[in-house]
Amino acid sequence: MKFSYFKLPLKERSEFFGTSILRPIIPIEIGYEGQPIKYAALVDSGADFCIFDAEIGELLGIDVRSGRKEKFGGIQSAGAGNAYLHSVVLNIGGWLYKTKVSFSYDMAPHGHGILGQKGFFDIFKVKFDLSKESIELTEIK
Repeated sequence: MKFSYFKLPLKERSEFFGTSILRPIIPIEIGYEGQPIKYAALVDSGADFCIFDAEIGELLGIDVRSGRKEKFGGIQSAGAGNAYLHSVVLNIGGWLYKTKVSFSYDMAPHGHGILGQKGFFDIFKVKFDLSKESIELTEIK
């Protein structure tokens, strides 16, 4: 499967980026008990696991805090956040994959959902090609 990088327009022109930033964001659907939600998620090879805003989990009908709790952090200086693991079905390019993802109330406002190592990179071999502005996914068998 191939996807194009998402062009995120900038409010002001940047000497470094120009008028937009390219991000490896792909369209997906997250499903739980037959109820899917369309979403855009960032493919992030540095993320330990898949994580989405808790609001997405709630919209799916998931009792978010009932999942197994995991801590997560990143480059922020604040302490770790809490995420709650749940089994869902990801629809990526028309193909359905049952996997575990987490939902968190500690996501940054207006942040992207993240497709990380556990739950995504253990399903797909991922090829980033910034020069062609494309992301290619091949299912690991």
